Amino acid sequence: MIKCRDVMDVMERIAPKRLAEDWDNPGLLVGSPDDEVRRILVCLDVREETAERAAAEDFQMIVAHHPVIFKGLKKLRTDLPDGRLLGALLRAGVAVFAAHTNLDSAEGGVNDVLAARIGLDPATVAPFGNADSLSESLGRVGKLPKPMVAKAFAEQVKKGLGAANIRFVSGGDHSVKKVGLCSGSGAEFIERAAFMGCDAYVTGDVRYHDAQRAAALGIHVIDAGHFATEQPVVEILAKRLAEEFGDKVEIVADDTARDFFEIL
Repeated sequence: MIKCRDVMDVMERIAPKRLAEDWDNPGLLVGSPDDEVRRILVCLDVREETAERAAAEDFQMIVAHHPVIFKGLKKLRTDLPDGRLLGALLRAGVAVFAAHTNLDSAEGGVNDVLAARIGLDPATVAPFGNADSLSESLGRVGKLPKPMVAKAFAEQVKKGLGAANIRFVSGGDHSVKKVGLCSGSGAEFIERAAFMGCDAYVTGDVRYHDAQRAAALGIHVIDAGHFATEQPVVEILAKRLAEEFGDKVEIVADDTARDFFEIL
């Protein structure tokens, strides 16, 4: 058996807190470092059904990508969604740790997993604006093994991520070799990717005017969705934790979560 503080220490090595953006809220958000842990559930989001599963299946800790507490709380009302979720976690004695933008930027984290899943050559993958390290940037840039027709690359992204659907913005008639990416909501980096000479950019949560800007800049954009660009890290993170702890604790990767969006 281990304690929460042991998981916290390992997660600090995997995704150092110094890599988190200033506005973020990673770390132990529910529970105590001294809480004993026998089973850990690794997931993308802490939803009400996640808390219910943790209680029913005797998980003492959840390691999530998205923080269950993001902004300052002014009340804890259990008749409202946030309070109801936190109340359920506290009643069940389930601790929650989050690694958010620090896991996005970390070497081997969310964006490196995304780069691998969409077929980029790992030897070419580097962070935006820093060619010497893979640990200091939210976004990544890399190259495909060989050029692809833009829509064929978009289909490869869809298949590699197991996405139910994607959105494609054409940046012209050119093929795709150099690719920029940022998991989750990374539309803010479209212009940077274009200026770095990327032929295409992969992210989620792209708005209309983001697409308009991309078309004007001449860069293809593939919006594969927030969920699909981040969910792949769950299995990888669970494996890394299992390697660290061996048989001291049971690690389970959540494979039941689904995207909130459906195409009708």
